[in-house]
Amino acid sequence: MKNVIEVKNLTKEYKKLKAVDNLTFDVYEGEILGLLGPNGSGKSTTINCILSLLNFSDGSIKIFGKEMKPNAYDLKREIGVVFQDVAIFDELSVYDNIDYFCGLYIKDKEARKSCIEDAIALVGLEDFKKFYPKQLSGGLLRRLNIACGIAHKPKLIFLDEPTVAVDPQSRNNILDGIEKLRNNGATIVYTTHYMEEVEILCDRVIILDKGKIIASGTTDELKELAKIEEKVSVEVKDLDEKYIEDIKDLDNVEDVDYSNGLLLITYKKGKNNLVELMDYLKKESIKYNKIFSERPTLNDVFLELTGKELRD
Repeated sequence: MKNVIEVKNLTKEYKKLKAVDNLTFDVYEGEILGLLGPNGSGKSTTINCILSLLNFSDGSIKIFGKEMKPNAYDLKREIGVVFQDVAIFDELSVYDNIDYFCGLYIKDKEARKSCIEDAIALVGLEDFKKFYPKQLSGGLLRRLNIACGIAHKPKLIFLDEPTVAVDPQSRNNILDGIEKLRNNGATIVYTTHYMEEVEILCDRVIILDKGKIIASGTTDELKELAKIEEKVSVEVKDLDEKYIEDIKDLDNVEDVDYSNGLLLITYKKGKNNLVELMDYLKKESIKYNKIFSERPTLNDVFLELTGKELRD
């Protein structure tokens, strides 16, 4: 597979803090790479170094096989960036905002007009071309922000939490648009805290913590890293503590939690865990409403790898 981004031994230090610690990874042509991590893990610093918005202490970065530098305008022409904070002009309409940002890269008016119309169609803003930002909902502003960043048809796109605080309809529209960008040949680096989006979109995932890569692979490969093999949820009212202790002693049980009428059991391994549990519930004449078994989610793996404590 052809490398679009090559990062080797990247290190970024702030006095005594290593925000990025000897990172090495590639991003391949035509893929969506999920770059994940808790707050303060080094995601934003890594992206800013790749874009030459920050000087770094050590290492090398290549984009499309060329060394990335602050004045590498030929490379920057092929890159689109959509940061988490909406960056548009309040005094310009939707169309004129996109026209301005697209015009930074495409001078020919006819070519630019075609690109603008394509961007508007991609994010579903056809009915809002003449609207001003103050007239748009939060979801529409997000979609406008994306259109401004991708209208010049970049080959490489960085999307930093593009679905934060949007309604479900806008979120679905944005996710559909991202898939269309990839299907049209773009390579995408995607950051988010929504693990379900990662499972839907990303071909491969890198998880950062404290400036280091702690895991990488497909979502299925990452799930194999989980210590738990199965999660079982049971809706059951007024479960006595004695039964909870008995369930903890069943084969392969890793943990048991019971609150608000929901019994959650995690298993380390085994193939007949659900059968054994149902046999126990029947033997003890414990009545339950629903019982559900599932494999660990990417969110479970993320929390297991990075910890459950709050981050600033």
